[in-house]
Amino acid sequence: MKTLSRIIAGVTPSATLAITSLAKKMVREGKDVVNFAAGEPDFDTPESIKQSAITAINNGKTKYTPATGISELKIEICRKLLHDNELQYTPENIVISCGAKHNLFNALQAICNKDDEIIIPFPYWVSYPEMVRLAKAKPVIITTKKEDGFKVNPADLATKITAKTKAIIINSPSNPSGTVYTKDELKKIGEIAVKNDLYIISDEIYEKLIYDNLKHVSIGSLGREIYERTITVNGVSKAYAMTGWRIGYMAASKEIAKLASTIQSHSTSNPCTISQYASLKALTLKKDDIDKMRDCFQDRRDYMLKLLDAIPKISYAVPHGAFYVFCDISETKMEAKIFAQKLLQDMHVAVIPGESFGSGRYIRLSFATDKKNIETGIERLGKWVKR
Repeated sequence: MKTLSRIIAGVTPSATLAITSLAKKMVREGKDVVNFAAGEPDFDTPESIKQSAITAINNGKTKYTPATGISELKIEICRKLLHDNELQYTPENIVISCGAKHNLFNALQAICNKDDEIIIPFPYWVSYPEMVRLAKAKPVIITTKKEDGFKVNPADLATKITAKTKAIIINSPSNPSGTVYTKDELKKIGEIAVKNDLYIISDEIYEKLIYDNLKHVSIGSLGREIYERTITVNGVSKAYAMTGWRIGYMAASKEIAKLASTIQSHSTSNPCTISQYASLKALTLKKDDIDKMRDCFQDRRDYMLKLLDAIPKISYAVPHGAFYVFCDISETKMEAKIFAQKLLQDMHVAVIPGESFGSGRYIRLSFATDKKNIETGIERLGKWVKR
């Protein structure tokens, strides 16, 4: 038999999906599992969004659309970006895809050539390095510190830049750390990108889930030169509890959008037609509807942190966005992968090991679950660690 793809064989499967799947399997087997591994809101999709999908089906909106999405949704995305993010785009700049992950993949394929270098701050979302490798480029990890809130130090960033550096990926709010960058911090990063002729891929999927009265800032809004080299990626999955609907979008220069369109036209074609019409409704929801979910997440975060504070050998940097706590378990003297396996086996508590995010010193806990589960799961975790 001929040799299979060496590129794909070298890609690490998503540990997030693997742990989540195992936890769900244990639940189906009747085991009492507390799942802190989930990367999605536990809320149901708002009723008005579901009804808009039903209406679309009844009205025959079940055919192909243009490869990069319907014009009505692109227009609404442009309105949203201008109103919420101070980013001015036309529909020609927008590519609608099968989730924000799909847009990130397309963006990297569009800008990367073989052996280009893409700077990724640690801790990083599990798929960034693998997507870079799939684009035949090289991920270059820049370390951040817990005591600095896991934020990139501009001086450290400058040392990672070489003649081969093509782009930097910024994720604010961050998965897994919950880091939220300020306007000044993003501007410094943007100025470095301009000085060194780098692209910026700004993953803003958790934009609506920010706490402590902090404000989301899109790095592309911080000056014309920064704007011209920024690819902004977002979607409806997290803000509107629509993970399974698979709609994300990219806003970029017309040249990059055209390349992404070409990639998509030869791979997936258009994202789900029905989901596009549902997303059109989502982007017109009242702010109060979104804020209710965000406020609930902040309450859960505060509760989880309070309970974690009582457990020895576990520490964290306070997450100001998303719905994760990135916990340092190095004092337990156990690698995160073993820690997660044993915790699931012994106490039926599912967490994501930090190797997936760049370090075996950490685990990620999701507070996208109700407070009763948080209490039960952290109590089990505490007993296990102390034992």
